[in-house]
Amino acid sequence: MKLVERMPRVCKAVIKGSLVRVVVCVLALVVVCRAQCFFQGLETKDPKTPKKGCVDKEGKQHVFGSSWVKDCYDCSCSTEGISCCNKIPKVVDLPAECELVVDRKACSSRLVMKSDKTKDCNRPISMVL
Repeated sequence: MKLVERMPRVCKAVIKGSLVRVVVCVLALVVVCRAQCFFQGLETKDPKTPKKGCVDKEGKQHVFGSSWVKDCYDCSCSTEGISCCNKIPKVVDLPAECELVVDRKACSSRLVMKSDKTKDCNRPISMVL
């Protein structure tokens, strides 16, 4: 089987596409790869009493196997604890003429030109994965 045949469709489009598609693919992969994660271990005060779930930083109880979104973080509760990952990529090397516009309500971001925010920025960037 050829390497290209095993690639996801989004990556095939990048191979055939333009720099804009590359930037979109990188942004999509950052979200898929779940950049900027943290883990809060499950605290057991009494090992004789089994836990029914996780308690987040606000004190809210979540049952094992549940997942939720809070402040643009995808979170889940397991028997080990709470795992949360940021849905918005962190850009570490942004060209001077570009700006990352973040929509916290939609938990999305878009790379645009500073001079005209209606136009996408088609410059190479570096992000934390």
